[in-house]
Amino acid sequence: MARKDYDVIVVGAGFGGPVVAKECAEAGFSTLMLERAATPGQKVISSCTIPFYGFLFGPEWIMNGNPPIERPVSGIRNNFIRNGETYKIDNSFRIPKPFWPHFAIGYTVYCRPFCTWLADRAVEAGAELRTSVTAVDVIKEGNSVKGVITDKGEELRCKILIDAEGVQNILAKKAGVRDIFRPETIELCLIYDFEMKKEHIDRVCGYNIEYFWSMPDEGMIAPLGDGSAVYIFTYRDSIHMTIGQFLKSDDGRVPAEKVLDDYYQKFFQTECWQKNFAPYVKLRAKIWDTCAIYAGLYEDQRNMPTYGDGILLIGDSAGLEASAIADGVPSAWFSAEIAAQCAIEALKADNTSAVFLCRYEERLRKHPLITALITDPHRKDLAKALKSGNEAEMERRVNQGWGIGMLNHFAFPVINAGIKSILKNPLVPLRWLSMFRRYFKLYG
Repeated sequence: MARKDYDVIVVGAGFGGPVVAKECAEAGFSTLMLERAATPGQKVISSCTIPFYGFLFGPEWIMNGNPPIERPVSGIRNNFIRNGETYKIDNSFRIPKPFWPHFAIGYTVYCRPFCTWLADRAVEAGAELRTSVTAVDVIKEGNSVKGVITDKGEELRCKILIDAEGVQNILAKKAGVRDIFRPETIELCLIYDFEMKKEHIDRVCGYNIEYFWSMPDEGMIAPLGDGSAVYIFTYRDSIHMTIGQFLKSDDGRVPAEKVLDDYYQKFFQTECWQKNFAPYVKLRAKIWDTCAIYAGLYEDQRNMPTYGDGILLIGDSAGLEASAIADGVPSAWFSAEIAAQCAIEALKADNTSAVFLCRYEERLRKHPLITALITDPHRKDLAKALKSGNEAEMERRVNQGWGIGMLNHFAFPVINAGIKSILKNPLVPLRWLSMFRRYFKLYG
């Protein structure tokens, strides 16, 4: 008969859940990981770019492992479009030679194989994984969470629940910990997945992420929300193009889904697409997803609790996605490690009350990168520039948020995290160098 009670139940086997499950299982606690999809990562957005600092300052077992990366990233190329033609390119944020390819600013990955790799590590450590199971409600005794109820009617009990379910955060609401995210903090994305041969990707994009910026009258970027772009992530033999817009704008407007496809059709007519991509790509899939949470840009959302009696929230469930670059993987890893530490301490002390677990939120706020990532103002600044109609101001804001100017916001937090890591282990820079070299070989 399947077990019904555990020390720890983790809901969600995306990027953060397996980290908590692995570390709690390694500490000797019975750990169950529930995943609503048939395969870990299947319900996550299908692709992403993980910045380098996620690997350097996240779990060491990820950095020291051989995860399934797709392609190293050397820089961000910002393409500015007017009247359907590229009139300016900003390639200021890049790894210059001779440091490339010995370093990278990030790595593109497909979520399903990467999350499966993470979940496999948790299972190897002793965690139990159940897929195709959805946690639909929480079990409560008084104010304390004591487990979950599944879509199959099972009551699974635990001493502490880790909510890693992502943007839906339904369990957190049912637990009374927080409200669901407001629609103006969630972005709806339409992703086009194209096959493209490696030699063409190398020639056209190199190792860059490609962003395409324009003023709203070009009809290629969503007018709602806090500023957007058309962006292309590159993989071994494919590219992903994404256009997104918020579910609701600050002034209350609600978009129609078909609008995003209209923006694509505009972009497909540009000189850049027709010349550099159209002859070499084959459409493989179209994917809808709500992928980016910008809760950090709204004080009331940012200050919602991340813990309660018997429950901790990590990653997207806690609203920890990077506000400017729309990537939540590093913060998922950072928060998952902190949650694992706090859960283990609580179980050893036999105290899973909110009074004890408040240390989790305190540690989140002290992390050198999490707060910087969720409060990055560049997307708000870009939205103002787009609404003003000032093209030069838009270009300046792009450089600040996605060009070399982004170092003004991120350099200190990254350096601070690096110093803390070195003080903890003076040999860690050697591991960083080893990781960059090994990851490039994994790609090659």
